[in-house]
Amino acid sequence: MTLQSADKAFGPVMCIVGARPNFMKMAPILRALASHVPPLPALLVHTGQHYDQDMSGRLFTDLGLPVPDINLDVGSGSHAVQTAEVMRRFEPVLDAHRPSCVVVVGDVNSTLACTLVAVKKGVPVAHVEAGLRSYDRQMPEEINRVVTDQIADRLYTTERSAEGNLLSEGVPAERVIFCGNVMIDSLMANLKHARSAADTLRAHDIDPAVLDHPKGYGVVTLHRPSNVDDPETLRLLLGTLGQVAHDLPLVFALHPRTRSNIDKFELGNLIDPKRFVLLPPQGYLEMLGLMSAATLVLTDSGGLQEETTALGVPCLTLRANTERPITIEQGTNTLVGTDSQAILRAVAEILNGQGKRGRVPELWDGHAADRIASDLWRWLSPLAVSR
Repeated sequence: MTLQSADKAFGPVMCIVGARPNFMKMAPILRALASHVPPLPALLVHTGQHYDQDMSGRLFTDLGLPVPDINLDVGSGSHAVQTAEVMRRFEPVLDAHRPSCVVVVGDVNSTLACTLVAVKKGVPVAHVEAGLRSYDRQMPEEINRVVTDQIADRLYTTERSAEGNLLSEGVPAERVIFCGNVMIDSLMANLKHARSAADTLRAHDIDPAVLDHPKGYGVVTLHRPSNVDDPETLRLLLGTLGQVAHDLPLVFALHPRTRSNIDKFELGNLIDPKRFVLLPPQGYLEMLGLMSAATLVLTDSGGLQEETTALGVPCLTLRANTERPITIEQGTNTLVGTDSQAILRAVAEILNGQGKRGRVPELWDGHAADRIASDLWRWLSPLAVSR
């Protein structure tokens, strides 16, 4: 299909996904493009950056995403190898389909790689979730964010502070559109379909009665290299989580990287099976059900910081910084780093009823994708005339 404007036909909106967080962000965008009047035809490209069934395939089913039109099957590799391979495989796809624009989301390697190819080929790029900054250049995601925002043509932001970050970096204000948070679009659309924590445990032959604690239960995720690749940091975090688990059962959804490093560093003895519920990576609907009923969440995930804020669930972020400050300023998130005493103190406050209540930020209302689709139509129509 082609998009028609002023008697000029040009190609579809090419939407890029590559890793788990991208899918939650792209699903509502694809629906909004299809339901816009007139519809904006879309082409879904999956780079294959995350390629196993747990980390990728199940999410397509859970989120109602269509089967990708194109899969680049890139797979894993170092940052350089993965970025280069996405670029190499994406270029002929771009040439063959001549899209009106490329839409990228988030901050993964696929986001940067496809942006670089498109910009060098003269294809406009729209970046969803632009302007977020941790100001930690040791995080690969931060490099991806900064470079993508500098060269993309249309920048859709989730919070007001993101525009300030972009303006301070010399990005013209007319390129920046505050639209809200598409992650929350997905959350609101799928909350009623979330699988209960009890059903999730039963699916893994675990008695859900382990969660029948007077104070409820906590959810844990860890995956960032800064936390799980260094043996001493991982040892410290697991030891601290073990102390938390004395007061509150913890459901720990183990990322493959984390599980591998626990084995590699021989730290399995720090996880008491009587106090932890260990699960493999969970689908979106399972994680949504686990989080929504939790007493608290301990995580190093950016997406979970946003989702817990929308759900009103206290979140402790196990990082020294966050690119999502609004979850701290307005939401339920507290930055505790990897300091054991800070973590235990924050947990105690939550269990004593003193955790953050927070509020849902501006435009986190379930309609961010609709605003993006409307703006894309207004933006692309003049571009059609100029071609």
